[in-house]
Amino acid sequence: MRTVSGGPATGGGGMSFHVPEPSRITTGPMGSAPQAGFWGAFDVESCEPGWRLAMIATDGDDPDCPEAHGWEHVSVHAYRPRTGQMRTPNWREMCQMKDLFWDGEDVVMQLHPRRSEYVNQHPHVLHLWRPTHVELPTPPKSLVGAT
Repeated sequence: MRTVSGGPATGGGGMSFHVPEPSRITTGPMGSAPQAGFWGAFDVESCEPGWRLAMIATDGDDPDCPEAHGWEHVSVHAYRPRTGQMRTPNWREMCQMKDLFWDGEDVVMQLHPRRSEYVNQHPHVLHLWRPTHVELPTPPKSLVGAT
């Protein structure tokens, strides 16, 4: 696992973006060289039996993609290798991905953007995002449930 420290939101120390290096895809159109950096395509076993999770991730620091600067991002897709069956990842799988790419105390979000800003390049992909330039606010625990 390779780690990069978070940005100005925490003074550069508290949050981390992790890359599951052993799970990096190194061949084919999505392949990247081992130790290529904090971006790439990855593939891991799902917490749901018989499923795998394919991910594309970036720490938002790719000079070839300046519009991504400041945004850590992981896209996630669930599939069955033997049948080719695909589905949208469930909550447990998205938690698995959050824990794989970020620390337990990092706040990461899924977004529901304006309908006019929808982009859907794959019908079974969900995304996790974390801005590195601001700390994400969270509601008080009492508004979420009994504490």
